[in-house]
Amino acid sequence: MRHVFVSGCYDIIHAGHVQFFREAKAQGDFLTVSFASEEVLWAHKQRRSSLPDEHKKGILEALDMIDQVVIGKGTEHGLDFKEDFLRLKPHILAVTEDDQYGQLKRDLCTQIGAEYVILPKTPPQFAPVSTSQLVKWIRAPKDAPLRVDFAGGWLDVPSHAREDGFIVNCAIQPKVSLRDWGYERNAGLGGSGAWALLNGNTGVDEELALGVGWQDPAVIRETGLCVWRSGTKPSLEFKSDGSMIRGLMALLWSGKSHDTPAIASRDRDYGAITAASRLARNGVLSGNVVDLAQGVAASYAAQLAEGMDPLPEATGCLGRKYCGGGFGGYALYLFGTTEQRTDFLATNSSARPIEPYSNWE
Repeated sequence: MRHVFVSGCYDIIHAGHVQFFREAKAQGDFLTVSFASEEVLWAHKQRRSSLPDEHKKGILEALDMIDQVVIGKGTEHGLDFKEDFLRLKPHILAVTEDDQYGQLKRDLCTQIGAEYVILPKTPPQFAPVSTSQLVKWIRAPKDAPLRVDFAGGWLDVPSHAREDGFIVNCAIQPKVSLRDWGYERNAGLGGSGAWALLNGNTGVDEELALGVGWQDPAVIRETGLCVWRSGTKPSLEFKSDGSMIRGLMALLWSGKSHDTPAIASRDRDYGAITAASRLARNGVLSGNVVDLAQGVAASYAAQLAEGMDPLPEATGCLGRKYCGGGFGGYALYLFGTTEQRTDFLATNSSARPIEPYSNWE
């Protein structure tokens, strides 16, 4: 009888594990599976186990290709199974091609004369998935807000950061989900940041890799009406629930989508953008909508100077601007009263109301 031994965390058992167990069993006649205990998983991965050890052991024992299950409790990285391995003296230790503890395991096999077998990558029977991916999906929220920015857009891009600049933005509702996305796409509302969050990612690294800034995932995760310090990473200066602008905001669809990454390196007046950000910041800190709107209007002036098309005027509008930097998408309109917003919505079929969203609610 040829005894095969495999080890791993197997924290959330999925079809890829089952395929690996079948291929390992094919190397011999008897298969022992060792999984890292709750204590080992916490010490080595800094996360809790998905199941108590005895429950996980019971699930593995129920798989027909597994003949024996042991729980690895050793403290040596990559070799939590060492004590059972030396006790059982299997003929084969089977591992995957990407095993990061290969040399340690080879040396362990040498101690008892076991064969070290690397199982080649075979076509997966199911779409590949990892335990880390599953944990992300489980932790991901079912819905997320999008965002509008009032001033300071581009100052969250590391190469354009200014020490005296700010990014003033707000998470908005209605929220979106992977199944229900009630807004236009590529529209300047931080959709990529929301999409990352809904899939269990932070989004900040992904946005920076695109050559754009961190404000979208930052405010979508934080929620609320926020003032951030310009810089290479999110630094929150002030947050409120946005009640000062409730009932006063509307979006107007410009009729065309935009592409922010494509114009990230374009020349623009960052001095004017910084000045607008300071106006908007003062409005948020003082709780004065008129002052906030001055920052919005100054941001719009910078967008016009960059070459964006003029936006339609609206009665009672204190300030308007494009929500993104990509020459299209949605435009934000900020009104003095809810009645003025209602009139705007009644006369513009491409307009819709939005409200601030805060996880304090």
